[in-house]
Amino acid sequence: MKFTAEHEALRRATTQFVEKEINPYVAEWEAAGRFPMHEVFKKMGDLGLLGICKPVENGGLGLDYSYNLVVAEALGRVSCGGVPLAIGVQTDMATPALARFGSPELREKFLTKAIAGEYIASIAVSEPHAGSDVAAIKTTAVKDGDDYIINGTKMWITNSVQADFLCLLANTSDGKPHSNKSMIIVPTNTLGITRSEPLDKLGMRSTETCQIFFDNVRVPQSNLVGAEGMGFMMQMMQFQEERLWAAANSLGGMERCIEATIDYCRQRSTFGQPLIDNQVVHFRLAELQSEVEALRALTYQACELHIAGENVTKLASMAKLKSGRLMREVADSCLQYWGGMGFMWDNPASQLYRDGRLGSIGGGADEIMLGIICKLMDILPSKKK
Repeated sequence: MKFTAEHEALRRATTQFVEKEINPYVAEWEAAGRFPMHEVFKKMGDLGLLGICKPVENGGLGLDYSYNLVVAEALGRVSCGGVPLAIGVQTDMATPALARFGSPELREKFLTKAIAGEYIASIAVSEPHAGSDVAAIKTTAVKDGDDYIINGTKMWITNSVQADFLCLLANTSDGKPHSNKSMIIVPTNTLGITRSEPLDKLGMRSTETCQIFFDNVRVPQSNLVGAEGMGFMMQMMQFQEERLWAAANSLGGMERCIEATIDYCRQRSTFGQPLIDNQVVHFRLAELQSEVEALRALTYQACELHIAGENVTKLASMAKLKSGRLMREVADSCLQYWGGMGFMWDNPASQLYRDGRLGSIGGGADEIMLGIICKLMDILPSKKK
């Protein structure tokens, strides 16, 4: 990709924001298990960082996805995974369908405030029995006059504790599972919504995640995003940009971990020489950086084709698969070179070790990515009838 001066200006603005407004507070937020989302998001909204690809009429910058990719990669320099995850949910998971298919009135009411950082958005798709298997969700939205009555539960919902609205996927008919689902915007202060206590997660500690319960929740049918029955299709479209965002964001995180490990290995002496001088160490770090560059090339290629209007389902799935697995490899290898220090909670390698593990689960597990890739390679066995 050939980045313009505008790309680099966005990269610098994001990096400066990370260094000034996020990283100095990460240790505090990780210990607290939450961060002040409205405060941080409002500052990002003021800088235009929450609406890179969103419509200008709603306060967005109206740029193509390559600019969003630059911001996602720069956010990888945050010294934890939870804060970038929360931002990515806002920009690339909970609002793309609203921006593309929402009515002007719906966009003005919710999207404009999300872009400005005044509203926190959350995507409510997964359920206790339906994570990667989106077609298996059971939450229903039944028409009653001019409203929908929503019943069901959603699980592992990032941002939900502080969210102002949810982009909810629910069954709106008894039809086939790929054509009976709709996306509905649900304000979180609506009567009948309750939340569990924040879930106690392995990683991503600084962003809150909980289970949400819907008990006869009434919202107007005008909160429908696009056409009824098109929810599954819209979610699949959102997944592609979500997966590109995840791959780009992982690049910055892995490079940060490798750089910190190199610095430590230069300073740490063992058996009379710097640790970095051991061939097994510097060769391995070279291998890891090569893998990161290969993933970057794949991610950039997918982004360019996506901008050109091509279907990048296969490449985005490959990038998502590779990023999740490579984060595990980088974190594990780097942690080893820190020795006992790597086993400490606040070590950069141990941080990536626990935060990066979500990369192979969230947004579609590795096995789902492999199934998609096999299908598009025409090597997936047909289902027996």
